Amino acid sequence: MDTSLHTISNLFEQLGLDGSTSGITDFIKDHSIPAHVAINDAEFWNRSQASFIKDSLQEDGDWSEVVDQLDAMLRQN
Repeated sequence: MDTSLHTISNLFEQLGLDGSTSGITDFIKDHSIPAHVAINDAEFWNRSQASFIKDSLQEDGDWSEVVDQLDAMLRQN
């Protein structure tokens, strides 16, 4: 059983990104996704990151809610 916390900070760390508040803020400020593009197809992800995001959403698993949260954040720019 996966008992790790699934927070936006932990998602960033899982993706190999800076999970600090300032790291998340800077990433959101510097990146956005057009309405017609799926989050996992955004041009700024590497292959591993895109795969993790896609798998998380397809499996509707533990990370899916946090990935949805990140998706919404990236579309507010």
